Amino acid sequence: MKLASLLSLDQIILDMKAAEHWSAIVELVDHLVETQRLPLALKKEILAALKTREDQVSTGIGSGVAIPHAFSDDIEEVTAIFGRSKAGIDFEAIDNAPVHFIILFIVPRKDYHLHLRTLAAIAKMFTNCEVRRQFSEAQTRDEILAILDFKPRLASPGA
Repeated sequence: MKLASLLSLDQIILDMKAAEHWSAIVELVDHLVETQRLPLALKKEILAALKTREDQVSTGIGSGVAIPHAFSDDIEEVTAIFGRSKAGIDFEAIDNAPVHFIILFIVPRKDYHLHLRTLAAIAKMFTNCEVRRQFSEAQTRDEILAILDFKPRLASPGA
C-alpha cells in the first residue's frame, strides 16, 4: 500500500501548531473537518475513538513517529492526514523521544484488515532514517507527497 494514495496536498500539515499529545490529535482532526475530508457530524465520535485508543497505549512508535488511528462505522474509506512538528511533541512514545511526524488515520470498521496493512506500511516507511531525514527537510506539501509515494526527491533549482 502506498501511503500517498491515502493523502492529497490538503491532508498534509507542514508545521503543526500543537505542542502536546492530545492537542496534536485534535488539530489533525480539525483539519480533516475544515478540508471536508471528515464530516463535522463525525468529529466528536472520531475524537472519542482516538481518545480511547490513546488511553490504552500511546501510538508514538518511536524514532519521532506517531500513528494515531481509530475505527468508524460511519465512513466508507480510509481517511488520513499527515502532520509534521518541527519543534516536536511529547507523545509518550515508546522511546520517550519527541514526535515530529504524525500520520493519523480512520478506518471503516467493516475494513478492519486495512488497519493492519496501513499500520504496517507506515511503520515500514518510517523505520528508514533516510526517509525521516527527507521528511524533515521537505519544504512543500508536494515534496512530502513525493516521499510518501516513494518517488525520488527532485533537486532544487540551481543545485
